[in-house]
Amino acid sequence: MTGDASITGGDGVTPTGIDDDLPVARPTVSADEGVRGELPEVDRPTGRSTAIFAIWTGLSRVAGLAREILAAAMFGTQGNINAFVIAFNVPNIVRSLVADSAISAALIPIYTDMLEQGRKREAQRLIGAVIGLVVMVLGAVTLLAIVLAPVFMPWFALGLSPALKAETVTLSQIMFPIILLLALTGILAAVLQANGEFGVTGFVPVLWNVVIIGCLGLSELILPANERVTGYAVGIVLGTLVQLLWLLPYMRGKGPFGFSLGRGVPEVRRVFWMMLPVSLGLGLININASVDNVFAGLVSADAVSSIDKAFRLYILPQGVFSVAISTVLFPAISRMASRKDMAGVRAMVTSGLRQIFFMLIPASIFLMVLAEPATRLVYQRGAFNGASTHMTSMALFTFTLGLVFNGASLLVIRTFFSLQEPWIATKVALLGLGLNAAGDLAFYKPFGAPGIPLSTSLVSLITFTVLIVVLRRRIGGLPRKDLTAGFAKCVFAGIVMGVFTWATFRIVSQAVGTSLVGQLVSMSFAVVAAGLSYLAGAQAVGVPELDKLSRLVRALR
Repeated sequence: MTGDASITGGDGVTPTGIDDDLPVARPTVSADEGVRGELPEVDRPTGRSTAIFAIWTGLSRVAGLAREILAAAMFGTQGNINAFVIAFNVPNIVRSLVADSAISAALIPIYTDMLEQGRKREAQRLIGAVIGLVVMVLGAVTLLAIVLAPVFMPWFALGLSPALKAETVTLSQIMFPIILLLALTGILAAVLQANGEFGVTGFVPVLWNVVIIGCLGLSELILPANERVTGYAVGIVLGTLVQLLWLLPYMRGKGPFGFSLGRGVPEVRRVFWMMLPVSLGLGLININASVDNVFAGLVSADAVSSIDKAFRLYILPQGVFSVAISTVLFPAISRMASRKDMAGVRAMVTSGLRQIFFMLIPASIFLMVLAEPATRLVYQRGAFNGASTHMTSMALFTFTLGLVFNGASLLVIRTFFSLQEPWIATKVALLGLGLNAAGDLAFYKPFGAPGIPLSTSLVSLITFTVLIVVLRRRIGGLPRKDLTAGFAKCVFAGIVMGVFTWATFRIVSQAVGTSLVGQLVSMSFAVVAAGLSYLAGAQAVGVPELDKLSRLVRALR
């Protein structure tokens, strides 16, 4: 499954284009033991960027959740919303193959390397050449996809009725322009992030969701019920256009970018050569989503949207924490890799992984323990009934089993991109695609809809393990004991949290009932109990990320 088609980024810029205060740690290292001694401290600029980006990302996820709540109330899990989910996923796959994510991942290490060498003018010419080629190539791809949609889109909707297949085609034709729009947005975001500007790009998904929510509300007011999903698709395109326009003013002072088709700019070939494995690797992740949709359609008519709704809750903590940490550290790791500072890379990756463990393990356990109450509170209203809640919460439960491994993989994959060795991540993604398809085939009949995310979770664990083993060999070691101890301590604190959270929710919910107000009260008490008990458990076992968390809070002052 995949997240929103939006761009993420960070803040803080210097005249040279690179934040000179980014940390460069040089601890003593051996190939067998990895990093010894203290892990690098999070300096104020990096901590501030991470905190600001996490806040914007959190707000974007809240806005995205509000969008999903509104969409669930309007469409439920039956009917043409299933056509919309499939129609959106296909152009989302294409844009991952050739658009924003791939371009950013390929462009940032090379652009950063050129700036590190003092070649600012050549770096500007590189950006202009990439923009020119993207407009020409992806403009043609978008037009071709719109024309040929009636031929290939029905194959992605095998489990749907003929009417819904036809609607899938129409909705995809509306949304295919996001391919070009997101590619251009990805280029701008890459430039801004490489220059240390994370705040402006962090706000982009908030804007994207706000525009879509507005279109959904307008559709509810002026369109008949059977046409409102079209308003949803139009909102996707408008939101994508608005986020591109939002970034344009912040590009002042970064250029000039002379548009060209790459003649006389040898680095263009490096970017697009690197994009090939990056595109395949990122695209395979989204192809997994379409494979999941095919098997979900074979389970039942409403399984597709139920799994999608569960994914939106599952992805919320990952988007706030692991995406924020990975995005902010990506340019810093690229800079260290450019300097051949493998000690700094090792230390930064280790610190980032431990922070991701610290944040995602409790989030996973919280959603696991309260899967059904959380689903009921967020979605159950309007067309989203009790049966929808049950199916969605079961899918959410199995999704959470792989949350921390999926989130941690983001940082490891970006490290391979920083090292300009993206083929490694691509090969692992190909392995994951095959394993996921096999898991879907094995689980969809005996387990139904929850079997699809169960396969995703198991594959997340396997591919994360493979990525870590390969990365350790590539960069000369990682501190296995330190990472294992950090993981185990967070799991212990998370189990303590889970017990207190479950008990608190049960006691309070029995007292206040299951009305909307009662659910809000019960869940609020559960959240407070979760936070306090997790912090207490982490303090009891001496989790050092508590100190780093306090530094992030201080970085905002």
